Amino acid sequence: MNEKLLHGHDLHEMDALYRRLLNRTHHTRPDPPVSAAARLSALPPDDVVDRVSRLPDTVLRHIVSLLPVKDAARSAALSHRWRGVWRSAPLVLVDADLAPATSALSRADLAPATSALSRVLEAHPGPFRCVHLIKSCREEFHCLLTRWIELLATKGIQELVILDQWDPPFNAVLPSTFFGMAILTRLHLGSWKFSDTAGLPRSASFPKLRELGLCNILVESRDLDFILDRSPVLETLSDEGNFFTLRLRLVSQSLWCVQIIGSFFEEIFVVNAPRLERLINLEGWTHDSSRTKVKIGHAPKLLLAYLELDPRNQVLEVGNTIIKVGTRVSPRTMVPSVRILALEVRFGVRNDAKMIPNVLRCFPNVETLHIKSGKPDQSTGKLNLKFWHESGTIECIRSRIKLLVFHDFLGGRSELAFLKYFFESALVLKEVSIRLSAGFTSAEEVHSKVASLRSRKRASETPIVRVTGWSEPQGGFIQSFKRGSDFSLQGPFANY
Repeated sequence: MNEKLLHGHDLHEMDALYRRLLNRTHHTRPDPPVSAAARLSALPPDDVVDRVSRLPDTVLRHIVSLLPVKDAARSAALSHRWRGVWRSAPLVLVDADLAPATSALSRADLAPATSALSRVLEAHPGPFRCVHLIKSCREEFHCLLTRWIELLATKGIQELVILDQWDPPFNAVLPSTFFGMAILTRLHLGSWKFSDTAGLPRSASFPKLRELGLCNILVESRDLDFILDRSPVLETLSDEGNFFTLRLRLVSQSLWCVQIIGSFFEEIFVVNAPRLERLINLEGWTHDSSRTKVKIGHAPKLLLAYLELDPRNQVLEVGNTIIKVGTRVSPRTMVPSVRILALEVRFGVRNDAKMIPNVLRCFPNVETLHIKSGKPDQSTGKLNLKFWHESGTIECIRSRIKLLVFHDFLGGRSELAFLKYFFESALVLKEVSIRLSAGFTSAEEVHSKVASLRSRKRASETPIVRVTGWSEPQGGFIQSFKRGSDFSLQGPFANY
């Protein structure tokens, strides 16, 4: 990394940020489809009949494809029947299964594993079901890695995870052959530098790619545009820990989920994404006086959005109107499809909290609202209940929201005023869940304050109110690619 300041941040500050994000990558990257604990074993002593070998070839290949690569290769020694099975099965190849089980590995420690990995890739005709290259991505193995990617592109790879652990990051450039993986369906990259896509032929594409995860990637805006344009069935896009200013224009007929965490973006513009249902943008990093503009254009199926109400970091634009305090909301500034909305707001900063009414009016049909209380650098004034009453009717609060979840509750006066307004205005509110901020020691005080809210005049029947301690696990809904892109969940906030 350059010794000069990067986007206004000191080198050491950026290096510390890089290490933190790299560590988080280990918690959020996809798991391989086999367990390292799976093992191939011989027949029990009292069973002399080999029933498994009588199964059809397709079943045997499937069995081998579920084994760690060492056991898959050893299956050839079972009998003549098994000899060619592993070569015809789409293998799962995880380099960590070949390396010694320790975190600090030298070149000498890894040499046998990389040699074995090379032999498997050279000997197996492909395709490969899944390949994870984590421990082998080191500078001393760059030539080998280039050859491995060439083999995977030629022989076929369905799922690929390549996490570069070189020091410093971004020294390694992805070879251009990387763009020839025609059957690739899932791709996760960490700490690489994209090769220039300007000179690549039209045939360079990912025709079957459905999931793309980028973490700590040095990439240009035009390269992101290239990938989106050449990935006609891409459904999930995740970008995490990008230090370099980008502009992301979402023009896709297939995208379903976009998740951006801790990245520099000048603009995230949903130009035309008719299938987009989830837009999650959080922990944005800024530099100098720049802010991220989140612009929502054509996204008629957008159901879930996560936004940060901090004018220093993020600006919301709907249609061609920037939403701010005092903005007159009209049908052109509304996103009526959204049913789940998550807002991060610093209640201790008066102008930030005053954004809430205007933003909520842009999403008139929200049924589940998540509020995350951000910690201000310093308090600049608190909003009382009078402010909320003078704000007028907020339609989604009055007649739509059934569930309110308050994350990182600090117990401040502005937060309580917001809750009071909610209790007094919501006609269909069924449940309120208050999750205390980390380190909050007075749960009894919160229970007392909530009890006082219950005794106030209410617009609806008494909702269920739950107050719980902070228990957000590593990689919870706020930071988890796995949860944010899980098609089986109603939302990444399902277990609130």
